[in-house]
Amino acid sequence: MSRIGSLPRMLTLLWILLGFSPILLGQVDEWPCWRGSNRDGKSTDTGLLKEWPEGGPTLLWKVSDIGRGFSTVAVTGGFIYTTGDVDRKLMLFAFDMDGTPGWKVPVDAAWTRSHPGSRSTPTVDDDRLYVLSGNGILACFDAKTGEKNWSKDVKRYGGRPGGWGYAESVLIYDNLAIVKPGGRSCVVALDKMTGETVWQSKGFAAGPEYSSCVPFTFEGIPMIATGTKAGIACFSLKTGQALWSNDWCARNTANCPDPAVSDGYVFWANGYRKGGICLKLTASADTVSAEEVWTTKEMDCHHGGYILHEGYIYGNHGGGWSCLDLKTGERKWNERAVGKGSVCFADGMLYLFSERGGRAALATCSPEGLSVKGNVTVEGTGTSWAHPVVIGGRLYLRYADNLYCFDVKAK
Repeated sequence: MSRIGSLPRMLTLLWILLGFSPILLGQVDEWPCWRGSNRDGKSTDTGLLKEWPEGGPTLLWKVSDIGRGFSTVAVTGGFIYTTGDVDRKLMLFAFDMDGTPGWKVPVDAAWTRSHPGSRSTPTVDDDRLYVLSGNGILACFDAKTGEKNWSKDVKRYGGRPGGWGYAESVLIYDNLAIVKPGGRSCVVALDKMTGETVWQSKGFAAGPEYSSCVPFTFEGIPMIATGTKAGIACFSLKTGQALWSNDWCARNTANCPDPAVSDGYVFWANGYRKGGICLKLTASADTVSAEEVWTTKEMDCHHGGYILHEGYIYGNHGGGWSCLDLKTGERKWNERAVGKGSVCFADGMLYLFSERGGRAALATCSPEGLSVKGNVTVEGTGTSWAHPVVIGGRLYLRYADNLYCFDVKAK
């Protein structure tokens, strides 16, 4: 589990004094980084609608002009952060819970080559915010004011981005800011306060590709798993030493989704007709190994990710969605729903978001089958690769330069 902090109450009070109006509900609802606090796409929310009314849930607000991009949102301490490309600059935006703009600051030049647009979702840790540009600039900002604390070009470690730019979101773990420049030092850990190098990974070299680092602990050993051009790899969080790797998906056209971990199993799937692999971990002293259990063509997942829940995998498969048994790989079902897209989980339900047409759906999360319980459509142009986020009784959908916020609390 990543140890990611949240904005303290004092910071919230300061923002109020500056004229913002965050909604305080007696507890802080946290989605501080890409795919949530545990980087598993699962929200802690409860008390949500199990079925949407005709036309979808109530729209609370819509923000436009956040620029071109695929970044989703971080929601923490009563504030919302995202990124977008505006006037050939990568911009970092802050909003209050009513969608009122707070501040925006430039991070770097925009990624303007293949598939232009912002990539990284901001990561919030206490009063600091971290983001990685498509060109490789890692920057740390004050989460209250947007003032830059430090920045560093991660290409200095010898790697270079893939053809679609750096796309991962920064991992904060204890005192470390962790990113994947690729190359001989595939992963690096920096002091989150200063940007100084703490460790550079050893024992595995590969191009970075597009997934983010997923932290977890197995048999008392803290580690991170991540996808690379040469396959999946796992590193010690203490030293950066490579613990194990597997060349499934090596040299694939692109490897985008993050690995997912549950009960000593690691699952990783990719698109371009590749499919997925499941590995079983074993540990002895400080040594960890990963044995292949099964592979499948039943989850050809380009970018939209997957959820592990109660022994099953729910994820994007080609033009639709599939459910697989985690331990055996057996396919339980395959359904079209909204078509190819991205997913998150909250209160026992799946939230599906199509990459085209702005179609989103609420659906059951069960190995018995997929049943859609409501639909909503948002406006935008082109392709949407931003994952949905559900936190604080709200659903956030980003499509092109528009950000939508819906009320999904049960009444």
